[in-house]
Amino acid sequence: MLTCAKCLPRGGRLSQALLRRASEVALDWDVRQKSRFEATDSRGRPLGVFLPRGQVVRGGDVLVGEDGSLIRVVAAAQPVMRITPCPTHGSPFDLVRAAYHLGNRHVAIELQPDHLKIEPDPVLAQMLTQMHLRVEHCDAAFEPEAGAYHSGGHGHGHGHSHEHAHDHAHDHSHAHDPSHGHAHTHGHDHAHGQAPDGHSHA
Repeated sequence: MLTCAKCLPRGGRLSQALLRRASEVALDWDVRQKSRFEATDSRGRPLGVFLPRGQVVRGGDVLVGEDGSLIRVVAAAQPVMRITPCPTHGSPFDLVRAAYHLGNRHVAIELQPDHLKIEPDPVLAQMLTQMHLRVEHCDAAFEPEAGAYHSGGHGHGHGHSHEHAHDHAHDHSHAHDPSHGHAHTHGHDHAHGQAPDGHSHA
């Protein structure tokens, strides 16, 4: 068994040539949020992964074997619920409301500008449908935000800061969307006739 005790978020500074020669290992979210697990890479080698406690492995990260081998992690497709606004009665702000309510329930959520993804849950599916959201069951890669629901935010946080440092702050869609949604919050509340909130904002 090849032991891997190091993970390079997004491949670190490895060249594309090295990454193309690396083997791959496909892992779903349930495995990638663990710091100790076993897997088999694309070359059929058994892997024993022993990472620092709390580190989360993301798709695109690279595991480093004890012999110097590089194994690129692929976020495996898994059953998820894809949540989008109702095309007839909804608005993009509905995703902000959904993320708020799901966050209050400590649900692992993948945030995207035009949709959310969570793991299948019939109770949550019913709640979201009642909120005029469209819930689609599908198989897709799942990369939830690190947050209060899970203590393994270190791995994602490292990769995220790396991304900001090298992408010249172009990847700010998450920061833009909540602020955009906030602008709609006031209008949404007024539309529902919540006079107390309207007076306090005034």
